[in-house]
Amino acid sequence: MILSIETATPTCSVALHQEGKLIASYELHTEKSHNEELTLLIQEICKQSKCPLTELSAVAVSKGPGSYTGLRIGVATAKGLCYALQKPLIAIGSLEAMVEQVVDFFPTSTLFCPMIDARRMEVYCLLMSSKKEILLPTSAIVVEKNTFEQHLSSHQIVFFGNGAEKCKKVISHPNAIFLENFYPLAKSMGKLAWEKFQRKEFENLFYFEPYYLKEFVTKTSK
Repeated sequence: MILSIETATPTCSVALHQEGKLIASYELHTEKSHNEELTLLIQEICKQSKCPLTELSAVAVSKGPGSYTGLRIGVATAKGLCYALQKPLIAIGSLEAMVEQVVDFFPTSTLFCPMIDARRMEVYCLLMSSKKEILLPTSAIVVEKNTFEQHLSSHQIVFFGNGAEKCKKVISHPNAIFLENFYPLAKSMGKLAWEKFQRKEFENLFYFEPYYLKEFVTKTSK
């Protein structure tokens, strides 16, 4: 049994999987609710699934990139659970998990570009094939009209996530497909977490940090 936690965006979600198969999931689409609601969601999913925390085999957490505050809360909660329960920690890339949510609904020739908003016209994204081949690695980019032109000329690309909405106005190629109202969810992490669990790809509880990708910039109060 693996508990998954996803807090990389304004959506806060948790899921419980057994050997990669979904048992239960909860999600909350309320901004800035992670700090107050995450532990309550975890308690509720364990209660409804009749799976006490002590029966977990591991805890998986979305490692980023994404919201600095959201990632910090998710990782801190996951590390706290692992430390208290003496369970291993598994880190899952936020963008890779997003692809898991949609890859089975498109032809194998399709490419996938999950996008998480990074303010203004910048997004965190990667480009992946249906066979999970990374064509463009995770990066923070400013999207322009010709950003994906090379790949769009020969493939359909599915753009999705809260960063894709603002890019729709810029990328107007006929091979560009945009999914609306897409949110990364913990229930898509189960298969990836189970694969890592079998390979014993665990994180060091003391040194693991979220993959922020960009340095956090604080605002000066007026």
